[in-house]
Amino acid sequence: MPKTDLARLIADCRIEDGKGFRLKDHAPRVPDPPLDKAAAEVALSAAVAKLDGLQQRLYAEDRQSVLAIFQAMDGAGKDSTIRAVFSGINPQGCQVAAFKAPGPAELEHDFLWRHMHALPARGNIAVHNRSWYEEALVVRVHPEILERRNIPAAAADGDFWKTRLRDIANFEQYLANQGVIVLKFFLNLSFDEQRDRFLSRIDEPEKTWKFDAGDIAERRRWPDYQEAYEAAIGATATKQAPWIVVPADRKWLARLIVAETLLAALEKADPQYPKADTDGLQAIRSALLTDGAAKGG
Repeated sequence: MPKTDLARLIADCRIEDGKGFRLKDHAPRVPDPPLDKAAAEVALSAAVAKLDGLQQRLYAEDRQSVLAIFQAMDGAGKDSTIRAVFSGINPQGCQVAAFKAPGPAELEHDFLWRHMHALPARGNIAVHNRSWYEEALVVRVHPEILERRNIPAAAADGDFWKTRLRDIANFEQYLANQGVIVLKFFLNLSFDEQRDRFLSRIDEPEKTWKFDAGDIAERRRWPDYQEAYEAAIGATATKQAPWIVVPADRKWLARLIVAETLLAALEKADPQYPKADTDGLQAIRSALLTDGAAKGG
């Protein structure tokens, strides 16, 4: 099929206005994908190569940065997607941070504090494997966690989640104002596909280590998580910090959608190499051409 079909699929995944957002309107599996697995892998390689070149320009320009956030249910393929998309980029300008449950020191601060240290420097790409959204997803599904956060009683009122999501949206707007290109990827996995992937973890030795019995307990809360994701995306999807709801049942298609989205964002940002100091370069050229005399030749 023509590439415009892929472009249309990616456009449908992109949520820039969360008003009226419904997760059920976004299928985890595309019934008729615009290309097959082999073609998608070729396209992914091409996209990653282009990303590498754009990242070098981004790093040299030193004015903009990229923050790519990945959220998903367990088994959706965050790790493998990050590896497939970012492995071809110079590690000097790309860092990955994986966020697990906050520790004692982190709990003594506000929920955004620990993420500040992992924000991208100018010219860099930062990838967050899970993010501040965990505090509006896991904590929302398990309110007993919130009780251990020592939040002032006045702050934990009936509008708590609306307020928290509004704070997140405001923070992401602030980042965008500072030149950070914010892209949030939700790898949208189906309930049945998660089961199959969990089963494969049991049967394949190289994946067994990934399995945790607690994953089954969380799986039983599937409807609660879907509701929490829907609320989070609906409240924080903006033009400056869009959500990309990626159909994740086919990993090869999900990876391509992520790569093409990043590529389009960097092409739009159009980072440029700094203009050369012509006089300075000429002086260096002259010095190099005459340094033989200093050697005695």
